[in-house]
Amino acid sequence: QVQLVESGGGLVQAGGSLRLSCLASVRIGAIAQMGWFRQAPGKERDFVASTTRSGYQDYADSVKGRFIISRDSAKNILYLQMNSLKPEDTAVYYCAADFSRGGFSDNAYWGQGTQVTVSS
Repeated sequence: QVQLVESGGGLVQAGGSLRLSCLASVRIGAIAQMGWFRQAPGKERDFVASTTRSGYQDYADSVKGRFIISRDSAKNILYLQMNSLKPEDTAVYYCAADFSRGGFSDNAYWGQGTQVTVSS
């Protein structure tokens, strides 16, 4: 069983920055892929960014050039640095971890989410 605890959300003005953290209860070096998803009110959960154990990174087009995903294996923390935030980035952000490669499966683990609100 893996527990993921997100933190770092909050209220920020458009153009500002936030850094989200996701603390894992296991050694993240053993996790094949980790990522961030978000869900805005009334919408489905969408992919934001992911990183694999080998260092491959992927981003949604809407956040490319603004968000940076990284992982600190020594601290077992996944980060999401969010810059140039826009009101449309407002959502609950979820951390995910999957021991399998090739996309997040039904066996992926999820955090409880952290709210990010961007005011215009």
